[in-house]
Amino acid sequence: KCPSLEYKILVDGKRDGWISYEDEMKEAKEISRDEVEKTKTSDPLLIYFTSGTESYPKMVLHTHAYPLAHWVTAYVVQDLKPEDTIWVIADTGWAKTAWGKLFGQWIIGATILQWNLKGRFNPEIALKILEKYGVTVFCAPPTAYRMMIQVKNLKNYDYSKLRHCLSAGEPLNPEVIRVWKEATGLDIYDYYGQTETVALVANMRCLPIKQGSMGKPTPGHYVAIVDDDGNELPVGEEGHIAVKLTPVRPPGLMKEYWKDEESNKKAFRGDWYYTGDKAYKDEDGYLWFVGRADDVIKSSGYRIGPFEVESALQEHPAVVESAVIGVPDPVRGNIVKAFVVLAEGYEPSEELTKELQEHVKRVTAPYKYPRVIEYVKELPKTLSGKIKRAELRKRELEKLREMQRVQS
Repeated sequence: KCPSLEYKILVDGKRDGWISYEDEMKEAKEISRDEVEKTKTSDPLLIYFTSGTESYPKMVLHTHAYPLAHWVTAYVVQDLKPEDTIWVIADTGWAKTAWGKLFGQWIIGATILQWNLKGRFNPEIALKILEKYGVTVFCAPPTAYRMMIQVKNLKNYDYSKLRHCLSAGEPLNPEVIRVWKEATGLDIYDYYGQTETVALVANMRCLPIKQGSMGKPTPGHYVAIVDDDGNELPVGEEGHIAVKLTPVRPPGLMKEYWKDEESNKKAFRGDWYYTGDKAYKDEDGYLWFVGRADDVIKSSGYRIGPFEVESALQEHPAVVESAVIGVPDPVRGNIVKAFVVLAEGYEPSEELTKELQEHVKRVTAPYKYPRVIEYVKELPKTLSGKIKRAELRKRELEKLREMQRVQS
């Protein structure tokens, strides 16, 4: 199935048909400095794959400037010091592993805790690890925090060494932050970056925190909310999150999508790099996430961000997590549908559905409530823990087409 594949290399072991990494290293000859090709900061260094929330993963090419640019991630956002022990929950296949616990963290000289979760996150084990190894700085995806706040006796764990908690990957619901702080006494600092970038926007320790917001642009990045033509939008107006490419291109920004001209044209427009996400800016300069550009729901003339509805649902004790999408409707164009994972002790019912709908109306606005709620055991996610809303939309469209086929 892969005729271009020439070599298969196995680390830590031997297998028929595979090259042993250890044997190759033992047999390798010494290389003199004169033989090593000198590189420039603009030369290609590595390729990551995006999470693939909306389509197949894209290949992201970074240069030799990229690792050093993660100084801002480690020093400014994670607030790391040489005496810290940092634990970042991220599988080794994620870009988050390199930029969350390798490049900038090595530069700082902090201790990095690596723990094999063996493919499945266990919130109770995670809390015990925080205790046992004296973790001082902790970063986890929203899904991990949502699971940890469900643990009974959350307040009984020892958080005395822990001083800084962060979340990245997707926006973290304010209700999760509230419950975590009640148990640990610590805020969760949400921050925003991509496979294509370093940390771009963050709730930084040097600034007042606004729970639920993305924070402010990090040093070295001019991040703005712009329209389709690259014009900066006023306070409160929703638009594209974009990074200025002039007068100096940020060193942590990818060089390009490898061999993907269409995606490059979409991302690099004029003086801006378009992230593909939408947000708005408040009067204090904080950014507030709305959703992926493709995730925003248009219903009866209103534009509804899925994150706000999901956050409202998260505040209800029956909800562990949820995903919100728009589904076609002949009258409204689209309606809001929520997929809900229930907490222990709750069962699906018409009464609960009505209760959740009324709850969302009270917390947000009446027109944003989910007109349809489907209860599920789990949500489809990428390997990096991001909810695959595109897959949910695809399922709904397939169901709609099947209904239309049967009716015809």
